[in-house]
Amino acid sequence: MKSTSLNHFTFLILSKPDVLFLKGVHFSSVFVLKGQDICLDVQENVQLKELEVFKWSFGSANILRCTDTLSVRVSPGYNNRVEFYKGNFSLLLKNIQEGDSGPYTAVVSGDKENTIIVHQLVLQVEPPVLTLDSNSTINGNCNVTVTCRGQKTSVTSSCNSSTCSQVGGESRGAETSTVPLLSVYVAGGSIICNHSNQVSWANDTKEIVELCPMKSVSPPAGSMSMCMLKIILVSVGLVIMISAVITVHIRHRFHYG
Repeated sequence: MKSTSLNHFTFLILSKPDVLFLKGVHFSSVFVLKGQDICLDVQENVQLKELEVFKWSFGSANILRCTDTLSVRVSPGYNNRVEFYKGNFSLLLKNIQEGDSGPYTAVVSGDKENTIIVHQLVLQVEPPVLTLDSNSTINGNCNVTVTCRGQKTSVTSSCNSSTCSQVGGESRGAETSTVPLLSVYVAGGSIICNHSNQVSWANDTKEIVELCPMKSVSPPAGSMSMCMLKIILVSVGLVIMISAVITVHIRHRFHYG
């Protein structure tokens, strides 16, 4: 898909539309991110004859009607939400929200009704989220169980510093835990939850050391730390120096006393 600007609006159009032609009607799937604008076109040159009416509808609800004199009437529910271009009969939908998913139909009606195209709008909304389920450190090796969620689906994986494997699935290397649109893998000391769709990709990344911090190891009972050894050596040295000074002083006084 690519971004195009028209009349100060930014919207998406399909550079290579996924369009099927069945029984004289074009069908297309359109994928869009929440909050974006998108332009739906008719894929052909529409010429209205006398008394014919062109209309866009969403499901069973009319969005707008355009007469053969190019007089346009927008349904109240779509005021300020759409823009219609009389030159090519395309429809601009603004600020797509979850309730906007569904079929958009372009129809010319006169002596008979002719459906020109149906766009099935599919909204892509959820960014991925990576959450920690459990962690453990064995012999200095970090092991975590994480869940990657996105687009109303999820996958749970068991990961270490080099690989991930889907819980209940088969390990297949660095990128191992996959369901449609989701993947979990290890790269650069981090666990990555990646979500991709037809219009974008995004990920949630967490460093392994943050998910499974290394615990400090206490020295065995009876052992001496390096710091304590240094303190003892310095103390012994000071005692020896002070003893030597006192000894010299006593000898000096005794010799000249």
